[in-house]
Amino acid sequence: MESAGLRAAYRSVLAEVEAGGFGAAGPGGWDAARIVAHLVANDGLMSEVSEAVLAGAPFAFYDLAGVHRPELDALVAECGGLPGLTTVLRATSGRLCALVDRLGPAADTPVETHLREGFELVVDEPLPWSRTLDLHARVHLPRHLAQLRMLRDQPQPA
Repeated sequence: MESAGLRAAYRSVLAEVEAGGFGAAGPGGWDAARIVAHLVANDGLMSEVSEAVLAGAPFAFYDLAGVHRPELDALVAECGGLPGLTTVLRATSGRLCALVDRLGPAADTPVETHLREGFELVVDEPLPWSRTLDLHARVHLPRHLAQLRMLRDQPQPA
């Protein structure tokens, strides 16, 4: 697995976050800070799995779609809001991409994977870790990029 696509996806997300100007989330939705907090938490888990793969240790990957608002709120507070989270996301995404660069043939290691992206993608089986990383770059990050753009495009209350 080459990290070029993953790095490009993160560049797009980070550029969107740094552009700012986000509106409030709709009822039950995540605001920009919670979206970035989710990505930071997810990066941590994906880095742990990548390290386990490099070490030859078994590991399972469970997506963080089920992260609850209090957990995201705690991470937002811990990082000092969106500006702090943006700095942390830059670091966590850089760490993940650096680990991906080191994977080489180990990227094909099967990892028990459990993830859900909306209604279109449901995975509950072992996948080569490179496939999960590819889904992250091609599906997961673009989905959150679209959420961020929608938060900016919403009409703001007067």
